[in-house]
Amino acid sequence: MRFIQSLVLVMIIALAVFYFMEQTDMSEDKAMENTVDFVKEKRSVLDTKVVPEELFRENIFRWISQTENELLEQFGEPLRKDPSAYGYEWWVYKKANSEYVQFGVLDKEIVSIYATGDHLELDPIYIGQAYEELQNEFNFSDEITYSETLSSYTFRLTEEDVKIRPLVKVSNEVFMQLYFDSFTEELSSVRILTADTLLKHRPYEIVYRGELPGEPNMSEEEWKAVEKGMEKQIYDITNVMRERQGKKALEWEDTVSEVAYEHSKDMAENDYFSHFGLDGEGLKERLAAKEVFYVSAGENIAAQYTDAPAAMEGWLNSEGHREALFNDEYTHIGVGVYRLHYTQNFLAQAL
Repeated sequence: MRFIQSLVLVMIIALAVFYFMEQTDMSEDKAMENTVDFVKEKRSVLDTKVVPEELFRENIFRWISQTENELLEQFGEPLRKDPSAYGYEWWVYKKANSEYVQFGVLDKEIVSIYATGDHLELDPIYIGQAYEELQNEFNFSDEITYSETLSSYTFRLTEEDVKIRPLVKVSNEVFMQLYFDSFTEELSSVRILTADTLLKHRPYEIVYRGELPGEPNMSEEEWKAVEKGMEKQIYDITNVMRERQGKKALEWEDTVSEVAYEHSKDMAENDYFSHFGLDGEGLKERLAAKEVFYVSAGENIAAQYTDAPAAMEGWLNSEGHREALFNDEYTHIGVGVYRLHYTQNFLAQAL
């Protein structure tokens, strides 16, 4: 399906609305930090799977609102299925480290898609396309409105949002987030999602009349499954981003992933955000405690991003984090996610 260049804003005047009060929901503050410290140890590689070539020749946009059976019939089983914090399940497909797609499936219907990598068919746009060209195509705005019966929602974007992650209204029920690499001013990835899914994510400030979906309410076991899925997604997307920059893929490191997880958990449970724990110990000490040997290592941390893809795009657009992501010396990576706290530990293995 091709997207309409000029999107129509439907104004609904509700004569009987006099009990609603306008409310403002601020999108959660996002934080991130980067440090370069000082690695080598055992390695393990996450699952790999050959994905049908035709998946990446398809126009991915058309899959919103299609059924999981249609997805299975055309492309087969995904590499894996990762639960999310928002009710839907991510079906992950990738072609080596060059092309990557996550389909969000809720009640057997696709409600969200995240796609990145070279050669993806995203007609009328493409990964690597210039910001200015897409700005001319879609006329990015700092306010986007969505209406449903007697409820209305206005997403308010900051200047940074418009520059790095503008929102496009495709129809009254479907939205598109365009993630840009601000250093190259090119399109890095695309997220397509239904209006309900966007309201669950709340990536922007919202002014609304009506109700918002409730916050995630999951058991400890459910959160652990979501966290493990996000760790794998961060690993996959890291290598896709490195591939686009001409860098070698990083190998997964189990022990260092444990180090990263414990730091994310400690930050979340003790309400702080730093490369140094409340005991004053940093990455060097955390690696030493696990008897991890290294030549050099670095760490990226982030908090309160809606999910793994959002955190990755945030790191991409920060100079220090970007340097760690694309460092030529690093050979391995460990990833740890606890709730919405994210840690990447990068390693350079001794020769």
